[in-house]
Amino acid sequence: MMPVAVARAWTGLPMDPAPGVERMVARYLAAFGPAGIRDLSTWSGLPQRLLRPAVERLGGRLRTYRDEQGRQLFDVPDAPLADPELPAPARFLPGYDNLILSHADRSRVISDAERPRVSSGAVVQPTFLVDGFVRGVWSLEGPVLRIHPFRPLPEADTAALLAEADHLAAFVADEGTEPRVEFSV
Repeated sequence: MMPVAVARAWTGLPMDPAPGVERMVARYLAAFGPAGIRDLSTWSGLPQRLLRPAVERLGGRLRTYRDEQGRQLFDVPDAPLADPELPAPARFLPGYDNLILSHADRSRVISDAERPRVSSGAVVQPTFLVDGFVRGVWSLEGPVLRIHPFRPLPEADTAALLAEADHLAAFVADEGTEPRVEFSV
C-alpha cells in the first residue's frame, strides 16, 4: 500500500488555502503553451466554463495566436516559440508523458490512427519523436533498449534516433552493465 500524507505535513510548508485558477492556467501555459481552453480542460480536468473566465481575467498578460483551424491559443508572454522551419531533434519520452496527455487535439504530435498503438485504456506507452511527431514506442528490458518504429524511417532519421538511443541507454544502464540498443520494424 502506498503511503499518503497531507502535503503540508510532508513538506513542513504552509499551503495556499485557495490558489487561483489563473495561477494554474499560467503555470500550465508556461509548460505546455501555446494551448487553447480545451487543452487546459483536458489536462486539468476542470470544465471549460471555469477556465474561460480565468483566461479572460489574465487578459493582456497572455499572448494569443490562432492555430491552423482558427482556434484561439494562449501562451505566457515571454515563452519562446520554436521556428517551424527547424527540424526537432529525435527524443525519447517516458510512458504517460504530458506531451501525449496535455492537449485536447493531440494530432500536433501523434496521428489519430497511431494513438491506439500508444495509449490503451489507462496505459500510455513510452514513445519516441522524430521531427516532433510520435513515430514509435520503446521499452527497456534490462540493459537492452528496444525501439519499435510504427513504419520504416528514412536513413537520416534512423541515424539521429539511434544516436539519441545510445545516450538514453548509457544513462539508464546499471553500473558495470554494457547497454545495448535493438531496433526492430
